[in-house]
Amino acid sequence: MAALASSLIRQKRAVKEDPANRPVANKRKPCPKSNKSLCQKQILVLISKVRLCGGRKARNDKRPEPQLKGIVTRLYSQHGYYLQMQPDGTMDSTRDEGSSFSQFNLIPVGLRIVAIQGAKTGLYLAMNSEGYLYTSEHFTPECKFKESVFENYYVTYSSMLYRQTQSGRSWYIGINRDGQVMKGNRVKKTKGAAHFLPKVIEVAMYKEPSLHELAAEPVSPPRKTVKTSDSPSRKNGRKEAPKADAS
Repeated sequence: MAALASSLIRQKRAVKEDPANRPVANKRKPCPKSNKSLCQKQILVLISKVRLCGGRKARNDKRPEPQLKGIVTRLYSQHGYYLQMQPDGTMDSTRDEGSSFSQFNLIPVGLRIVAIQGAKTGLYLAMNSEGYLYTSEHFTPECKFKESVFENYYVTYSSMLYRQTQSGRSWYIGINRDGQVMKGNRVKKTKGAAHFLPKVIEVAMYKEPSLHELAAEPVSPPRKTVKTSDSPSRKNGRKEAPKADAS
C-alpha cells in the first residue's frame, strides 16, 4: 500500500513538472492599426456631433404644448332656454336640448375667468362697450367673462371689461322669459335672466387661446350682433319702441 501511494505521488509530481502540460497564458492580440487618416477621423467625429444635435432638436420639437382643462357644455337658463350660437354667428336661444349649436367650449383663461367658444362654429362669444353680445373669430379682452356661482347654485357670466360707470355693477349674459338674449347692462345678477346651469357633456383639453388686442377704431362692426330684447324692430316701415325686459 505504501508503494502504491509513493507511485501515485511520483506521477503527480511528474505531471506538475512537465513543461508541456503547463497552461499557456493568453497572449493579447495586437490591435490592428487603423488605416484611416487624421482628416477622416475628424470628419467622422463631426458627423456624429451633427447627428447628436439633430436628435436633440427633434426631441425638443415633440414636447407637448401647454394645455388647459375645460369642458364642453350647454348653458341652460333658469327661464328654460339653452343659449345657442347659429352657424352664421348669430346668438339666440332654444328649448331643444339636442341642438348641436347649443354646445359651447368653456376654456379657463384665468382665475374664475373663462372664454366661451361655440363648439360647432369655433367663434368666441364677446360683449362690446354697449352691452351687446356678438361673436368674434379672435379671442380679445371682450371675450373674457367672469364665472361666479350664485346663492341658488346657478352660475352667472359677467364681462371682465365693462360695467356700470357710476355704480360699478357688472354686465351679465342674460336670456329673458321670452327667450331673447338681453343687453348686458340691462341684466341684474339677482334675476333669473342671468342664471345659467352648465350641463356638462365632457371634459376636454384646449390650447390657450392667443389674445388679440381690440382695434382703437374698428373699421367694420362686430361680426354678428344678436337681436336683443331692447333692440328697436320695424313694423310696416316704422320703428316700434323697445319692450321692457322680462327678467
